[in-house]
Amino acid sequence: TITTNVSFPQKLRYTTTQNYIMEDVSIGDRVIFSSQGKDEVGIMVKRRGLLICVQFEPTPGTNGLLWVDNYRLLAPETNSDTKTINPHPTFAPIINPPSTAVAGSISGSSGGGGGLVIEPTKTDMIRSQRSKTMAKQSELASHQTIISESYMTSSLSIIVVGASGDLAKKKTYPALLDLFSHGHLPRGENLNIIGVARSNMTDNELRERLKPFLLKVADVDEDIVDDFLSRCKYRAMKSYEDRDAMGLVSQELEVLEAQHASKVANRLYYFAIPPNVFLSTAATIKACGESKTGFTRLIVEKPFGRDLESAAELATNLSNIFPEDQIYRIDHYLGKEMVQNMLMMRFGNILFRNMWDRKSVSSVQISFKEDFGTLGRGGYFDNYGIIRDILQNHLMQVLALVAMDEPAQVFGPDAGQSIRDAKVALIKKIKPIQMEHVVVGQYGTDPKGKEPAYIDDPTVPAGSKTPTFATVVMYIDNERWAGVPFILRAGKALNERKAEVRIQLQDVPGAASTFDNKDVFRNELVIRLQPDEAVYLKATMKSPGLNTDPQQVELDLSYKERFYTGSGSVYSPDAYTRLMLDTLMGKQSAFVRGDELIESWKVWDPVLNQVEKGENVPMHTYEFGSRGPPESDLLISSLGYSRNMSYKWHAKEE
Repeated sequence: TITTNVSFPQKLRYTTTQNYIMEDVSIGDRVIFSSQGKDEVGIMVKRRGLLICVQFEPTPGTNGLLWVDNYRLLAPETNSDTKTINPHPTFAPIINPPSTAVAGSISGSSGGGGGLVIEPTKTDMIRSQRSKTMAKQSELASHQTIISESYMTSSLSIIVVGASGDLAKKKTYPALLDLFSHGHLPRGENLNIIGVARSNMTDNELRERLKPFLLKVADVDEDIVDDFLSRCKYRAMKSYEDRDAMGLVSQELEVLEAQHASKVANRLYYFAIPPNVFLSTAATIKACGESKTGFTRLIVEKPFGRDLESAAELATNLSNIFPEDQIYRIDHYLGKEMVQNMLMMRFGNILFRNMWDRKSVSSVQISFKEDFGTLGRGGYFDNYGIIRDILQNHLMQVLALVAMDEPAQVFGPDAGQSIRDAKVALIKKIKPIQMEHVVVGQYGTDPKGKEPAYIDDPTVPAGSKTPTFATVVMYIDNERWAGVPFILRAGKALNERKAEVRIQLQDVPGAASTFDNKDVFRNELVIRLQPDEAVYLKATMKSPGLNTDPQQVELDLSYKERFYTGSGSVYSPDAYTRLMLDTLMGKQSAFVRGDELIESWKVWDPVLNQVEKGENVPMHTYEFGSRGPPESDLLISSLGYSRNMSYKWHAKEE
């Protein structure tokens, strides 16, 4: 609750209509904004990202407080009754509110013309000349782009299918809250959020279930969480084929959607459900849940099939119900900041364009490492294994972006098609994987016996041969990459948690004679996806001082230091938030297309068949907390990868 003591001695209502723009305002600034079709004048008392809370003259049925995302700093103007609204000049805000105002309240007395009078200090005067940082300008520009999207000016209904499950409470609803709190969803009666599932729950029971997870969303106040939850409803279904229940939900939405002036109603369905009910749910929505006046889009979660046959069946049958432009197959790795940066980095820099082929590159590694085991969920994991869970989807998507040829468009209206066309063309060029280039393993206990082995998990079937670690080497049969090994590696219970791309270049020709047989290390470009997002280039330099020995150092762009700290900190949302926003904006470049899915399974199906049959693929046991099976490092070394054991990045051993 925000308590205020602001005096409004005269009526502060505009009768004109204005096109509002986002401006950088501070606590105490006067702004104009639109409320229920009327222009209002208020004082900013709190902010959350690009949302501000304003205090305005209360009217019957209101408390005079409102969160808004479309506003303009008030300049000296006159209303239709020639009454002065604001005596303060533009960018001369009412500054330096008491400390209580920062915590959610503002106090003061009215002055001439109704202004809130607080004596400015020298610091205040400096602050009143505030300069907008590049980060703020970028954020405002991004927000203006988003609020101009058609979905922001229409009615939007979001239906979370499987709302009672873990995925919904841990990922789906938090992503929606993030969008809501930053003003990237329509406001007021224009937004409807309904969860459906087979569990019997009331609206309040759903809200109580969600709230602990929503409170974990970074920088979101509890009052915004409560505002968001007040918009969340729940409806139970007997099954996901229950057309009567879905029909009632659709009718309820039609009543709500009809209240919007534009009469355009968009619907987004998020499938937080198992893949075995994808088709029946899609058929139910097609029969009685589509919007009649706007778009209907489906976000479908992985796994997209278990093998080539099931994936092809799912893709074909789903496309028979909805066309491809309405289906958004989500792989959250495609929403990660560093993955989304891949094409800009590759094709927007002449340095990287010229080195990105077999003439310069010795090998490419794409790694995913977790420092924990299955944590009691071994039974679920055992149905999939590390190859299906990580390599076939997440790492394969990263490989396609790293290795594909330049698409016709990276940004623009045709980007979705051209990027995915290039990915499919690349995947089709991957040669059949040879089993001598596959190492699989299962983690055992740690040296002290404190951590349980995989097979000690009571939920794992006895004698399980499901790998928790895999290294797989691929070759791409095209002019750019012929002969270059692409090494995909993933595992649980390893020595650290990270995901990265490591591109090692070839040796410097003639370096041994030039530098008198001293070690000249290979250049290596490292793109760290998580944690500690970074791009750094390992280079050889002379040791500082009188020493002339070569030393491997890095040219380092660490995102936390460059973008995420200080006054220029940039808002960088979670992958799920990004991808949900892309769906609302109709951008499909970061989603998996049906033909791409099938081509990927063609690569992996033969490998999985042999691994699961135990043919020519021994299962190695490795220690909990190690680098994985030693056989993996031996395989990678045999392919020519050179590892500098003395190098450290940010005091972390590689």
